[in-house]
Amino acid sequence: MNTERRTGRRTPAGAAVLREDVTDAIRVAVFEELAAVGFARMSIEGIARRAGVGKTAVYRRWKSKLHLVLDLVAAVAAQGMPAPATGSLYGDVRAVLELASYALGHPVASQVIPDLLVEAARNPEISDAIKAALLDQQQGVAAVVVREAVARGELPEGSDPDRALDLIVGPLYWRLAVVRGTLPKGYLDDLAASAVRALKG
Repeated sequence: MNTERRTGRRTPAGAAVLREDVTDAIRVAVFEELAAVGFARMSIEGIARRAGVGKTAVYRRWKSKLHLVLDLVAAVAAQGMPAPATGSLYGDVRAVLELASYALGHPVASQVIPDLLVEAARNPEISDAIKAALLDQQQGVAAVVVREAVARGELPEGSDPDRALDLIVGPLYWRLAVVRGTLPKGYLDDLAASAVRALKG
């Protein structure tokens, strides 16, 4: 005897099925909408229109634009940034800068990240999500870079990963997210060398 006959109920066809292609389209639309109008002006209507779906499709997945953005930030954090393993402090620092410059220089990310950081100052939920996606992840990478450099004898015992992160990524963030200037040829090489000298000094 099947389940339907025992219970007398039928499971509605497709009731719990959420099409992944629709979910992906909505996520892409959120990034584009954030870049275009910012979090404060972003709306479920605008997201749905950009994704080519109805508002119901969005609300079936997320109950508000805040939860939608928090989910996206969490997804970015889950992808993580691999800690480099080049065999030298300079190589590791240069690799971190390469990845960070790609992320910060992306046309969508360059609009979305500064906007979300502004919103994080007003909203503890966004602040916590951003911290997990950006700060915690970057701190983890910096900790590995410093630990390996100490093991190789390139840095002294007790070197501070937080200071390393400030020295490595701080100037790059200022240049790309605040000043929004283009990076001249050789900039990342020079920045990596400067960061290594500061870390050793």
